[in-house]
Amino acid sequence: MSARAAGAPSLQGVARCGSRLGRIMRLMFTANGLMSYLFLYAPILVLVIFSFNASRFVTDWAGFSLRWYAKLFDDAAMMAALKNSLIVAFASTLVSTLFGTMTALAMERYEFFGKLGLDALLYLPIIIPEISMAVMLLLFFILARIPLGITTIIISHIAFNISFVTVVVRARLAGMDRQLEEAAQDLYANELKTFWRVTLPLMMPGILAGALMAFTLSLDDFVITFFTAGVGSTTLPLRIYSMVKLGITPEINAVSTVLIAASMTLVLFSLLLQRERRTEKVRNI
Repeated sequence: MSARAAGAPSLQGVARCGSRLGRIMRLMFTANGLMSYLFLYAPILVLVIFSFNASRFVTDWAGFSLRWYAKLFDDAAMMAALKNSLIVAFASTLVSTLFGTMTALAMERYEFFGKLGLDALLYLPIIIPEISMAVMLLLFFILARIPLGITTIIISHIAFNISFVTVVVRARLAGMDRQLEEAAQDLYANELKTFWRVTLPLMMPGILAGALMAFTLSLDDFVITFFTAGVGSTTLPLRIYSMVKLGITPEINAVSTVLIAASMTLVLFSLLLQRERRTEKVRNI
């Protein structure tokens, strides 16, 4: 009895020490996470704040003003570059999402000759340096005698976006329950109706995620666009680069803030759309 009584305080001390150590570790991990987020997002916050700076000097705060946003939308060259970027982004996203989805279906659902080689080929635009792909595309357009312009930029963006869309949609297909499709066919639904009513709705989150990724990658791509752009086909990243060479002004902060806001709006729209689909699915159940 005396030995147990003597050992009890030591066990309680070890428990208290372990609890204290656990709290310290949790605080350290929390602080590490907060510092990581601060390191990643503080520059973006500073950029957004200084886009409303009244001064033309980026480092000097002279009060709140919408001067640079007004100047941004009055800049004809900037608006032309924005128009080109949107044309390229929408066109490349539409085509790459369509072909990427079909490629993902073929790669995940069917066996055919050369599948392994095609699978390796699909990962090339993801793993090779962007500068290498830009040079290869430029050489292709030169050998094919295709004049550089908006068309060559769209083709180039489709070339690398298809791989990203395929990977995202294929991951969604791999996690789908095939028994749902089999159940639809057991209820006398043909292949087309099964795809339209069962497979496509289940694939839609992956398709939306792939399309969103393709649009974002296309909108802010610089290296490949720089090599494949021609006269009169300046996109927004190329325009920003030409402005930075002359000095950074709050107008660059303003256009960057607009791009960030557009990207966040697309992400929120995608999340809301997926939530509505999940709510509708729950109601149907």
